[in-house]
Amino acid sequence: MAQKPRILIVTPEVTYLPEDMGTRSNYSAKAGGLADVSAALISALFDLGCDVHVALPDYRSIFDGATTKTHSRELAKIRKRLDEERIHLAADRAFYYLNNVYSGYSDMDLKVSLAFQREVINNIIPRVEPDIIHCNDWMTGLIPAMSRKMEIPCLFTIHNIHTMTSTLAEIEDRGIDAASFWQWLYFKTPPENYEESRAWNRVDFLSSGVFAAHYVNTVSPTFLKEIVEDRHSFVEPCLKNELSNKYYSGCATGILNAPEPEFNPAVDDLVRYNYGPKNHKPFKAANKAYLQKILDLEENENAPLFFWPSRLDPVQKGCQLLADIMYQMVDRYWDQGLQIVSVASGAYEKYFHEIVRFHGLGRRVSICGFNEGLSHQAFAAADFVLMPSAFEPCGLPQMIGGIYGSLPIVFDTGGLHDTVTQLDPAADTGNGFLFNVHDAQGLFWAMDRAMDFYMMDEQIREHQIHRIMIDSVLRFNHSRCAELYINLYEKMLQRPFLV
Repeated sequence: MAQKPRILIVTPEVTYLPEDMGTRSNYSAKAGGLADVSAALISALFDLGCDVHVALPDYRSIFDGATTKTHSRELAKIRKRLDEERIHLAADRAFYYLNNVYSGYSDMDLKVSLAFQREVINNIIPRVEPDIIHCNDWMTGLIPAMSRKMEIPCLFTIHNIHTMTSTLAEIEDRGIDAASFWQWLYFKTPPENYEESRAWNRVDFLSSGVFAAHYVNTVSPTFLKEIVEDRHSFVEPCLKNELSNKYYSGCATGILNAPEPEFNPAVDDLVRYNYGPKNHKPFKAANKAYLQKILDLEENENAPLFFWPSRLDPVQKGCQLLADIMYQMVDRYWDQGLQIVSVASGAYEKYFHEIVRFHGLGRRVSICGFNEGLSHQAFAAADFVLMPSAFEPCGLPQMIGGIYGSLPIVFDTGGLHDTVTQLDPAADTGNGFLFNVHDAQGLFWAMDRAMDFYMMDEQIREHQIHRIMIDSVLRFNHSRCAELYINLYEKMLQRPFLV
């Protein structure tokens, strides 16, 4: 940006921060993908010379207890130097002693959110004096209303559609002067006036963020369109309506996330044998043999290997589809040596284990709880990545798979639609395999298409994987993502602020 407006990014999660942001740059607080995206966006914006500040809760127990080896490896890659400390930690006992960003108890998570937002509103924003505020998810959902009162352009990013509610009375009891901006909050029942609503009318945090923000973005264009078109029954009508209002007024967009820079098989130090597009064939085979050895699978570098990387959540991730066809798939391609590796935790992990035990598939299927190092090694070893999510706000494993030469198999929805196209070797196009009916047979069909590709001439496969690896690195990176956010910030500053 020409005049370098000051940007304050408000986030409840972050994995790491650029080393030269100050003495707090080794802090890490992560519950999910929001942390990775926040960290990478902040880092990329710094690399592009932006004047960025960060507000996050002071999770002292998490920060002090975090292992720094992984983060030190990442921080060493950051080269840009800054001339001042720009990390602003919100201080409150509500989150000093937490061991996880989210407790799993709604009353505790609400208490943390209100304490965090109180400090941002009362102390951090007046100290930073930002030109733009960039808020993330429901835990920051009250801040856009305050920014509208102060006429500071605010971007609200939706990573997940979870929300919480509270009353004005409870919000004010936590030290937030909601009376000064209550008319820009979203109430479950249309309010008549402040006094009438204060004690009972509940404020929806996520919908408030959308309602009050200058601009809104989701983390994939298609997921935004799906919400606006009412294609997901689990999306609350209030959120759908407010997003639709923003969308049709030209104030909502989708910006795809991108994987961390560490997800590159050429430099990934969690992978046994590093490789790139030019030498992927022998080194992916070596990584496969290594993974088979440590997981006690049949050692066969020619065996087609399918990798499950996402949490085993049957509501979103579609793991029940794989459970329904796991034995059938292994049996169908028994002579080809087909193998499946899952490195993920979640409700369906026990069902996967039971299927393997019942059918005696221990040498063909390995079910492991999530482990970061093992996950990286599996990306490097696999031929295909399974991601049959029923819905997906963005998704990262399908992008990582392409970078590692492991082709994604996905249901055609949300961010998966935006990042995966059907592979057509004859036309030299596409990067994976999609299915359009979300059931077990749909996934089976897509895995069959993957096996058709696997059994093609070796030179055809090698050429396609080489092409896909290069395309994925060029397409899925945080410099591209940060530039899109910068363009959006500029658009926000140019647009008249209407109250």
